Amino acid sequence: MILSCVLLVIYKLTMDILGWIFLPWRRSISNIKDSPPPPPLASTFDDVIVDYEDPDYLPLPEYPVRPNEPLETRKQRLLYQSRKRGMLENDLLLSTFAAKHLQNFSAEQTAQYDQLINGVSNDWDIYYWATDVKPTPKEYDTEIMRLLKKHVKNAEGVTRLRQPDLNT
Repeated sequence: MILSCVLLVIYKLTMDILGWIFLPWRRSISNIKDSPPPPPLASTFDDVIVDYEDPDYLPLPEYPVRPNEPLETRKQRLLYQSRKRGMLENDLLLSTFAAKHLQNFSAEQTAQYDQLINGVSNDWDIYYWATDVKPTPKEYDTEIMRLLKKHVKNAEGVTRLRQPDLNT
């Protein structure tokens, strides 16, 4: 008798927990009347890129200008910032780009690269411009952006699965 009561309690608790886990899924299914539910891990090949413009009323912080920063210090800072973007796509693209080109940039080219990666408030914009998904605005359509677009096209067929080592 006691064993059956314990099993009944365990069964009810299990069903309650499963109900809590699947509650959001059941809610979304109940909103769809005529069509069958999509599989939980649907393919993203046919997905449409939805990109909203930033509202005008949001104050964006200005990136601090560093007029007296030595060129080598600036290049080291940009190398680090190219690796730590907050999204893996740009981490890979910009870190490999910086490892390949940043050493040879002049002061003017370095300033353009600094403005590109730090002047834009949304990293997705850099990604979309570099991959030619969206047109590059005139103020960012520089020699450096054209070089980045060429790097992204990867005519050499270089495998870029991880960021380059810092010591090379």
